[in-house]
Amino acid sequence: MPLTRRRLLTAALATPFLAPALRAADAPLKLRDLYVKGGDFSELAHELEGQRITLEGFMAPPLKAEASFFVLTKMPMATCPFCEPGIEWPDNILPVYTRRRVEVIPFNVPMLARGRLEMGEFTDPETGFWSIIRLGDATYERQ
Repeated sequence: MPLTRRRLLTAALATPFLAPALRAADAPLKLRDLYVKGGDFSELAHELEGQRITLEGFMAPPLKAEASFFVLTKMPMATCPFCEPGIEWPDNILPVYTRRRVEVIPFNVPMLARGRLEMGEFTDPETGFWSIIRLGDATYERQ
């Protein structure tokens, strides 16, 4: 099909609506992209819920050996920030659930985590770790 003025205009008008999905697929997000002031989730987080995204950050030391999840943090942390139900959820961490046992990356090494963005309360049955947002079915690598 030849490129017509109508097709070009249609593509140009559709681009802003495709931008969040393209951004999620192409460029790694930062944890701050998922939150707004006051601890609420950003519009982008709501738009990306259920989709596979890539986030950059650091791996906090796991809560226990042979865990299948870790906590992604925006800055290196020597200890894991463990959260309990009923306390304010910090806007600088994100649990990352993997299919396999986590191979620990040193806490000060930048990394990428890719997975499906899940929102809503969840308590890990093995550890009791409570979250309101997380990556599921994730993979990760050093950056």
